[in-house]
Amino acid sequence: MSAEPMQTSDVIGLTKVAPFSRRGFMTATAAVTAGYTLAAGPVRADVIKTDTDGLTAGEAKIKVADGEMPGYFARPNGVSNPPVVLVAMEIFGLHEYVRDVTRRLAKLGAFAVAPDYYFRKGDLTKITDIPQLLPLVNSKPDAELLSDLDSTVAWAKSQGGDTGRLGIIGFCRGGRTVWEYSAHSGALKAGVAFYGPPVDPPNPLWPKSPTQLAPEMKAPVLGLYGEADTGIPVGQVEALKAALAEAKKPAEFKIYPGAPHGFHADYRASYRKEAADDAWSQMQGWLKKYKVLG
Repeated sequence: MSAEPMQTSDVIGLTKVAPFSRRGFMTATAAVTAGYTLAAGPVRADVIKTDTDGLTAGEAKIKVADGEMPGYFARPNGVSNPPVVLVAMEIFGLHEYVRDVTRRLAKLGAFAVAPDYYFRKGDLTKITDIPQLLPLVNSKPDAELLSDLDSTVAWAKSQGGDTGRLGIIGFCRGGRTVWEYSAHSGALKAGVAFYGPPVDPPNPLWPKSPTQLAPEMKAPVLGLYGEADTGIPVGQVEALKAALAEAKKPAEFKIYPGAPHGFHADYRASYRKEAADDAWSQMQGWLKKYKVLG
């Protein structure tokens, strides 16, 4: 066993970003004050900020098997029984980008919830480097993750969300979570995976990779990937696509030319506006097609 933390493809994609100048980035102090993680590297100064006008947003306390899981939610005001969309975060914890995405979904009419399913390991947003983070997130068992997401759905239902119109979106490791949850949940109507690794490194806590789960998919998934992702070769995406087609499971893929891993993460150097905007629009179309969004 090497002492090196297990490098998963989402992390490889993160750590090999092209060189960039520090201009246009916040100081570390400003980034922390604004609620971003430092582990992902420098934070762009012109991050997207979504207000709460017309929304109710705030902290959630979600009952799970072994206690209470924190989360963040946003929902439109004056809408009874809004559809529920889960937001599966990257490996950096429940920081400002994840919260902003949750508000963006609420602006589209969803009751969006981002559960902090790594809470048992502490507050990951406070960790500043990836080597310290990796053993924590890689020790999260899939069984516990799926159970935490089921608990989040139950919480949203108890708060008046319409879980008959349930969707999930996720980014990086959260994109993998979308594939895993889509193979698990019979209640899910649709999922959208932003650059979620199709293949896992060996990990006894993760019994099956998304590609291995292809025959078990219970909901249609849209996969959004970057052609220049150094951690997720296009061949892996094509193999997942082929496995789903062979299993006759509804899925679609879009691969963005020249886009790196994390192209939707508007707080990072990997952000690519054109690909990010198109991917967000594709996500909306997919969730509307499967009657999650109105």
